[in-house]
Parts: sequence; structure tokens; C-alpha cells
Amino acid sequence: MYSARPGGTRYHPVLERLSAGTAGSVALLAGGGVALVLGVLGELHSGPLPYVGYLALCALVGRRSRPAAAPLIGLAAWLCRNAFAEHHHGELGWAGPWVEAGHYAVFTAAALLAALAAALPRRSVRVALLRPDRPV
Repeated sequence: MYSARPGGTRYHPVLERLSAGTAGSVALLAGGGVALVLGVLGELHSGPLPYVGYLALCALVGRRSRPAAAPLIGLAAWLCRNAFAEHHHGELGWAGPWVEAGHYAVFTAAALLAALAAALPRRSVRVALLRPDRPV
């Protein structure tokens, strides 16, 4: 009923999504990589560039992951940003429950939005309803 040619320009294969545990591990390792890049750039401080860097990390890992992995991706990004970019030397700091929960919520939302957008169907399939009173 529906087919797409692999050689065609509109063919998009279905991508395998990372499980929650795998996505959390990848986000934690990538968060360390982002911290290294920020250190080379001299941006290991509480500012907009580290925040945007970790938001981009959440979106990239979230795009390849299942939506259920978003809380772990957000937690990994929050841990790395808090420990390396905001408070340095791998020490976690606490600015209050509302501030830290807000950072975690934004990172999780970025991962979730990217995961949900990637989980949508690639194209809609049109199905014609066949009625017995109409000839085909």
C-alpha cells in the first residue's frame, strides 16, 4: 500500500533511538567534552555561552534519544554545567531550589522537545476510504 524507494530524494530511513540509560551516559560524557571546550575557550563561568552550550548538548542528544530519556539528559547537563562551568573544579554548588530546578527544567525541556520532534512521523500516509457504492 505504501512504499518509498531508498534511492529517492524523499526517502528518510527510520533512526534507532537511544534508550534512557544510554542517552544519559552519552549526555554525561558529552557534557564533559563541552566543559573541556569551554575551558579551552576560557568560558568556564556562569554566563550565557556555557548555558547555550549545554542547551545545544541537550537538543543534540535528545534528538537521537527516546522521549523518556529527557530527564536523564537534563540531569547530566545540569550536573556538568553546575560542577564545571558554574562552580569549577567538579564541585556542585547550590543556588537554591527554585534556581536549580529552573535550570534542570530548561535542560530537560530542550531534550524533550528535540526528542518529540524527532519522534514524529516523517510523512503522512494518505489512505483513501473505499466505499462499496463508489467504483474504483
